[in-house]
Amino acid sequence: MLLCIDCGNTNTVFSVWDGTTFRCTLRTSTEHQRTADQYFVWFSTLMEHHKVPVDIHACVVSATAPRVVFNLRVLCDRYFNCRPLVVGKPDCALPVAPRVDQGTTVGPDRLVNTVAGFDRHGGDIIVVDFGTATTFDVVDTDGAYIGGVISPGVATSLEALHMAAAALPHVDVTKPQSAIGTNTVACMQSGIYWGYVGLVEGIVRQIRIERERPMKVIATGGLAPLFDQGTDIFDSVEDDLTMHGLVLIHEYNKEQA
Repeated sequence: MLLCIDCGNTNTVFSVWDGTTFRCTLRTSTEHQRTADQYFVWFSTLMEHHKVPVDIHACVVSATAPRVVFNLRVLCDRYFNCRPLVVGKPDCALPVAPRVDQGTTVGPDRLVNTVAGFDRHGGDIIVVDFGTATTFDVVDTDGAYIGGVISPGVATSLEALHMAAAALPHVDVTKPQSAIGTNTVACMQSGIYWGYVGLVEGIVRQIRIERERPMKVIATGGLAPLFDQGTDIFDSVEDDLTMHGLVLIHEYNKEQA
């Protein structure tokens, strides 16, 4: 089976692909100091709980937190006897190379989302990923990543608001009953929720103007279903987009070998 690892700035997700379906998906917080042994104890314990055998023969990794990659490499080598394919490294080929300014490093998560989005929806799409940052990935007609937008993530904005204004509390991200809040928490929730709906709609509108063509919009990330409730701009909401992209990239590199 193939182990797909998506290591973000906040969370790390492990998904086990058996060639047909994802047998198990596990999530943990991203911690730079976590060792390969700790990863394996956590992973194998939960795999046993889900009654999925730890029969891993290959691994593919996307990591926006570079310091974590070393221990993930050790994990794959020590416990699964394989060398992981790491997206963004020179030995990891992509179906279509990104077209960006020379010397620019594109985040591996954005490359993976581009591959997955193109496979499922074709070209001329915008992938909106609600993560630690809210990113917009623009995919050309042939499936190439050609740039995008990075804005602060929802949780990041809430934390910054709380830190900058000590009188403002921590609040949950939720769709408010009305835009006009009648207490502090409701006001903050409205500002975050409708503010991000407006941000997404505004950025997508500008990208479409610049591209001068129709662009499908695909949403992913944990908060995507919540924001889908407040706008009709998304053509599709997909929680497994990144994992699907990792499977595709692994298969593509296996074919090229």
